[in-house]
Amino acid sequence: MVDEAFGNPRFAALYDPLDPDRGDLDAYVRIAGEFGARRVLDIGCGTGVFALLLADRGIEVVGVDPARASLDVARAKPGSDRVRWICGDATSLPPLRVDLATMTGNVAQAIDDAETWQRTLRGAHEALRPGGRLVFETRDPARRAWEEWNREASYEVMEVPGVGAVEKWVQVIEVSGPMVTFRGTCVFVADGEVLTSHSTLRFRERAEVEADLTAHGFVVEEVRDAPDRPGRELVFLARRPENGAS
Repeated sequence: MVDEAFGNPRFAALYDPLDPDRGDLDAYVRIAGEFGARRVLDIGCGTGVFALLLADRGIEVVGVDPARASLDVARAKPGSDRVRWICGDATSLPPLRVDLATMTGNVAQAIDDAETWQRTLRGAHEALRPGGRLVFETRDPARRAWEEWNREASYEVMEVPGVGAVEKWVQVIEVSGPMVTFRGTCVFVADGEVLTSHSTLRFRERAEVEADLTAHGFVVEEVRDAPDRPGRELVFLARRPENGAS
C-alpha cells in the first residue's frame, strides 16, 4: 500500500521543496564510488533525487518505487531520461545484474510488513551480480527517535515557490513494539487546504537485520555509523557472495 505522503500528487510535489537538504545522500554517492559501481538499483527511489545524482556521474541507474505520483515528479526533472524508472517494488523486478542496490532514507523502515521485507531482500539479492552489494540505513531503536516526533518539535512554515507558505508537522499516534505510526500534516496557507498522511515505520534491532540478511544469502561486511546522524542510524553493507560461495 502506497503511503499517502508519496502517492498523493500534491503531497509528492512538496517532497523536495519541504526537504531540500539531502546531505544524507552524500554517503551513498561515496559508497557507489568506493565500490566502483557502474549499475545501481535504487529501491524506493521516490522523487529521484539520489538516482539523478548517480546518473549525473555517468552511472546506469534503475529507480523503482510503488508511488506513481512520486515517479511522475522524478520523470519531470532534467536528465530523468538517463534513468530507467519502474513503478513497483523490489519484490517483482525484471531481470537485472547491478553492482549496487540501495535503500536510502526511511525506505527500509517503511517496509513494515514482515513478509514484504523478506521478499524485498530476496529481490535485491537476485538483482545483484555475484559480488554486488546492498546498502541501506535504519534508525537505531535504542535512540527512540519517535519521542521527538510531535507538533512542538517538528512544526515549520516553509515558503514553496509557486505554492506559497506551507505549514508542516508530524505527530506520533501509536507505538506498538517495533512499529511506530505517525501522522504528517501539511497546511497550504493560501487556500487553507489540509493534507494528512499516516505512515508506519518498523524499528529493527541490528541483530534482527543481520539475521535477515544472512538468511537471504548475504554476507554482512560492515555496519557503519551514518555520518549525517552520528550515533542515531546504522548503515548496513551486505554482499552477495561470488558464485559458489556460501
